[in-house]
Amino acid sequence: MEFLYEYGMFLAKAVTIVVAIVAVIIVVLASTVKHKSDKGELRITNLSEELEELKHGLKEELLSKKQFKAYEKQLKAEEKAKDKAADDACTGKVFVIDFKGSIDAAEVASLREEISAILAIAEKGDEVVVNVESGGGMVHGYGLASSQLDRLRQADIPLTVCVDKVAASGGYMMACVANKIYAAPFAIVGSIGVVAQLPNFNRLLKKHEIDYEQHTAGNFKRTLTVFGENSDEGRQKFQEELEETHVLFKAFVGKYRPELDLVKVATGEHWYGQQAIELGLVDAISTSDDVIMSLAAERTVYKMRYQVRKKLAAKIAHGASLSVNAIFNRLIEKNRPM
Repeated sequence: MEFLYEYGMFLAKAVTIVVAIVAVIIVVLASTVKHKSDKGELRITNLSEELEELKHGLKEELLSKKQFKAYEKQLKAEEKAKDKAADDACTGKVFVIDFKGSIDAAEVASLREEISAILAIAEKGDEVVVNVESGGGMVHGYGLASSQLDRLRQADIPLTVCVDKVAASGGYMMACVANKIYAAPFAIVGSIGVVAQLPNFNRLLKKHEIDYEQHTAGNFKRTLTVFGENSDEGRQKFQEELEETHVLFKAFVGKYRPELDLVKVATGEHWYGQQAIELGLVDAISTSDDVIMSLAAERTVYKMRYQVRKKLAAKIAHGASLSVNAIFNRLIEKNRPM
């Protein structure tokens, strides 16, 4: 019995030590994964190769064996000539970025990394294409996103923006930075204006005899409030701030597109692509697919995507923001006559 007791104690100690070691390993691994998750990663896809593989697969499926063999022979000759022409002309590369913006423009974190990566490797003759899709949102968020695109302009890298669905308000603030803007025929662009709205529950609180106190230092630390009683002075100041922001917005657009008649287009209205080209808001009618395929015919096109690994709570919040943005875009579309 004494032997069994000692053996049991030894086994318990051994198990305890093993569990402790495993726990330490789990903690270390968890810390490592968390650090890795916060960092994110840059993914580069060769779109030119993908298009060539698609074309090659379709030819193999649709042509006879004899026709396909002749096609492959012709393809090799074309690739050889293309490589020689590319070496002689130094045509450069094309980098493609997607920006699908939410209300707070949180995607600017990835945009910053993508543009920094391009600036680190860009050479003379390279070009950047950004697919912008956003109905706008917070001024400071989209102001920063626009400044990120301006880094390319400052580095003398040609910048093209494609709008397939919508680039309104803050979305157009980004688009106008480009050297050239393409828009699909029914893409929504413009909305060069500023809007702010908030409910006020002061009368409801008074009805239920609920007091609300707000203390500030500075006459206009808070102009309008959700729960307090708003004054005419506060409303006037708030309106002045909106007007000042609008002036800055118009000046920003005018800096990059000086030919625009801002009196006509900076009214907060939005237009479809085929209308926007007449107003000078965009330069050409085309989808991003056609623009990229045209570039891929002559140059190598790379897709740049920086993926930030988000926690579950951040994913839920981001999804909610995109949902609200999508509802806003649908409301815009519904208000336009067919």
